[in-house]
Amino acid sequence: MSTKNYFSLFFLSFIMAISFNASAQKRATLTDEEQVQEEVSKEVEAIFKSDAFLKKKNKKFAALKGYIVTDISVVQNGKIGTFFKVDSDIINNDFFDFLSDYLFSYKFNFKLPKQQKYKIRQTIEI
Repeated sequence: MSTKNYFSLFFLSFIMAISFNASAQKRATLTDEEQVQEEVSKEVEAIFKSDAFLKKKNKKFAALKGYIVTDISVVQNGKIGTFFKVDSDIINNDFFDFLSDYLFSYKFNFKLPKQQKYKIRQTIEI
């Protein structure tokens, strides 16, 4: 095989790898409110059990435990639009600031149709 053929084969493989990677990273668009609610619940629970969250939480709030009932709205790009505390047995306002900052930086593994927004009530155990 000539050098030109090797280059062509390499280039074609490179383009295919890039296009495969790009298509694998696309997030699903959810349209059903129940699907959105299930996915948000699943991902929020996973967030609060993740090593990254627990490590950050334990730096400042190691002894803090309890529950929080929240209203979370998810907007088109799969991010949290609003986060409101409805009820909680945790009274530390600094923790709520930390929690809201952490959640506002999170991006869900799905997106919504244009101009769509869903509000989900979620109970979080800390």
